[in-house]
Amino acid sequence: MRRPVSVTSVPESATAGNTDPAGPGERWARQAVGTDLGPGDGPPPWPELTSLQVLRHLDSGPRGLVEEEAEERLARFGENTVPSWRTASWPRRLVGSLRDPFTVVLLCLGLVSAVVAAWGTASVILSLVVVSCVLRAGGERRADRSVAALRSLVATTATVLRRSADDEAPRSREIPVDELVPGDVVRLGPGDLVPADVRILRASGLTVHQAPLTGESAPVARYPVDAPEPRGGPFDQPQLCFQGSSVASGSGTAVVVSTGSHTRFAATQSGPGQRVASAFDRSVHGISWVLIRFMLLTPPLVLMANAALHGRGFETLPFAVAVAVGLTPEMLPVIVTTALARGASLLARDHRVIVKRLPALHDLGAVDVLCLDKTGTLTQDRPVLHHALDVRGRPDREVLHWAGVNAWWTLQLADLPAPDALDEAILDAVDEDEPLAYEGVAALPFDPVRRLSTAVVRRPGRLGLHTMVVKGAAEDVLERCALTEDERARLLALAAREARSGLRLLAVATCERHARSRDYTPADERGLTLIGFVALRDALAPTAADALEVFADRGVAVKVLTGDHPGTAARACGDLGLDPGDVLSADAIDGMPDEELAELARRTTVFARCAPEHKARIISVLRADGHTTGFLGDGVNDLPALHAADVGVCPRDAVDVVRESADVVLAEKDLTAIAHAITAGRYSSVNIASYLRITLSSNLGNVIAMLSTGLMLPFLPMLPAQILVQNLCFDAAQLAFAFDRLHPSALRRPTVLQPRRFLRFITGFGMLGAAADLATFGVLALALHDAAHADEAAFHAGWFTENLLTQALVMLLLRTARRTGRGATASPVRWAAAGLAVIGILLPPSPLGPLLGMTALPPLYYPLLAAVLALYTAALSVARSRYEGA
Repeated sequence: MRRPVSVTSVPESATAGNTDPAGPGERWARQAVGTDLGPGDGPPPWPELTSLQVLRHLDSGPRGLVEEEAEERLARFGENTVPSWRTASWPRRLVGSLRDPFTVVLLCLGLVSAVVAAWGTASVILSLVVVSCVLRAGGERRADRSVAALRSLVATTATVLRRSADDEAPRSREIPVDELVPGDVVRLGPGDLVPADVRILRASGLTVHQAPLTGESAPVARYPVDAPEPRGGPFDQPQLCFQGSSVASGSGTAVVVSTGSHTRFAATQSGPGQRVASAFDRSVHGISWVLIRFMLLTPPLVLMANAALHGRGFETLPFAVAVAVGLTPEMLPVIVTTALARGASLLARDHRVIVKRLPALHDLGAVDVLCLDKTGTLTQDRPVLHHALDVRGRPDREVLHWAGVNAWWTLQLADLPAPDALDEAILDAVDEDEPLAYEGVAALPFDPVRRLSTAVVRRPGRLGLHTMVVKGAAEDVLERCALTEDERARLLALAAREARSGLRLLAVATCERHARSRDYTPADERGLTLIGFVALRDALAPTAADALEVFADRGVAVKVLTGDHPGTAARACGDLGLDPGDVLSADAIDGMPDEELAELARRTTVFARCAPEHKARIISVLRADGHTTGFLGDGVNDLPALHAADVGVCPRDAVDVVRESADVVLAEKDLTAIAHAITAGRYSSVNIASYLRITLSSNLGNVIAMLSTGLMLPFLPMLPAQILVQNLCFDAAQLAFAFDRLHPSALRRPTVLQPRRFLRFITGFGMLGAAADLATFGVLALALHDAAHADEAAFHAGWFTENLLTQALVMLLLRTARRTGRGATASPVRWAAAGLAVIGILLPPSPLGPLLGMTALPPLYYPLLAAVLALYTAALSVARSRYEGA
């Protein structure tokens, strides 16, 4: 036998006695949710009002709205729908791809080349721009198509009470959720999605999951409160439920207070927020604009120098443009996009990780601090048994036995749709035959006021007696036990010690009652005998420990930002081998200056009791401190932190707005997937960095040497067509960097392009390249003894050959963490460098040589060139060793 649990309700006369002189329409117009009430006023403070006051504000009652009034409100305030998102069109994506500074410069140089009738140069440059934009736009469009299949959260229908007329009884019926209006009275049952922001009017064992909003997996109790008290944030108010949450158990009736764009869920979807420049943007753009200044200065300098020394005019403009193009890393957009798109494609295929924004893969490679919540990442969304203790704090299996009896028979007799998560953990830990040894009599299910549940069973061989088994919060169970004050204080201290260690504690007590036929009530839960305590902890994610080891090996610090209790978070981290250190509660940082918080953030691993604004502020402070940050989140409450981080990551079952805002989407909420993504990001980033270092140092050396010899020679050191062919050969060879295979040592640290260190590299190695080019000038002076015209063609041929050979050497010697020794395979870069060297040697004497203004070189040139290249190789090796040791 089971007695129904009493519910709290609001009288149907809630709207009686309303003395507001305004009519319902006028009153509603100025009191609607999200509508200003007047100067200095805003929406009603729903958490602070009683149920009666809420109903009066909404001009509604427990019987619901009249259909005519509902239609009027729907027309006035719109449908109950959240803002929709639109994917960018192809033209918009292509235009967006032009935001890269190098792509803009290439476009300008291509247009200038067309203006001076250098059609070959213009065609090649503009083709590179188009290829880069198409590759980037195509990759992002594919990512959008992959994410589009993941969308679904908000309820489609709702059970609402409506009346045909004022004097008619309300009818319960299903309506599309977008037809809900403020003031509607809705019914909630197990499994329902909360269709709007609502105030609870009555409830019976109602608990809801708020994970999409708060990120916490444990269901929370919801019940009406007649006299609200300050309880922290809105999600801590037991009388409020929000759109996006779902009913875990129980049932309830509620009045809608906010719909559509006025709900807390929709308020976060007004836009993805203004994301600050990411690590990729900061590094590449910083380097880009320095080089752009060089390129803009080069053509005027070449023109002025040739005009002053040789009396040449605008006929040298094609050469000046070709020199500027020679300094430009023309293939940067193509190689960056190819390397990132290849990495993103492999991640999607092998690890089911979708990279929505290609530069985010580079940002992942640069991440050195990963911030995440505890629930669902380090732990699973369920508790597990840790141990069972008797009243002396000693392990005792008997306590678990009686806890299992309570959990089983409460589930069976109370008609619950599913076991509570804590009960499920207990049932998983006991033998399934243990509870069946008893005969169930009655059950009083858990409710948030009593904070305990009771099962009444008949034990074999005990005729005329019933055994009452009570399980619940330690304080509430102990209050119902027959204990002395000293004994109660000792047991409370034991419970507090267990709770401080991060465990969830349930007390278990029993008592004997004479068998009877009348119903059992909460008044019978008295004079109990405490058996002991059952302690539960969060189940650890099976792959979390391995992933944390990978992060440590990759130089990524993990910061846990959670809304949980400090002890719970610390225990989960400790169980996984992550030292929690001193846990910092977020309320301690509210009035703390950013400088002090930055100092604390450097040495703090776990931040507990975090609200959304705390998470975003901590991440912003870490970024300002020079770190590249990633954040994994899945709830609406995680949006500020996702926007604050360099790269935002979410699982596929995150809410729609989070998936839209995230840069990377995981098929599962698994830390190992992020580890794979970071590794893929570093592969791409290291190869991009290698390309930039090699290309820019080689190009800078060539430009310096070309400008120097151009001032000394009576002819141009290279013809524009020769510069174009040389650049095309070098560019084609460098495509291999997008597919280069790296040594594992290159992946152990975050990859960050630091502009100052980077410019020091290209300047130093560029000067070495210029020295080799100028040495070749001396070699050519010794080797050439023919007529002036032959000297000019041979000079062009000799310089062309030497440039391609030195560029091939640079590709081999300056690669990042190249594989050497045993096990080294012929990488794409080696094959590309070999092909570049072959072209440099064979092209000038071939039939194509004269067409490009080159001729065969005398035999003496080659041994002299070999000596120069040997010295250059030795100088490169020494300089690289010193650079890496610095």
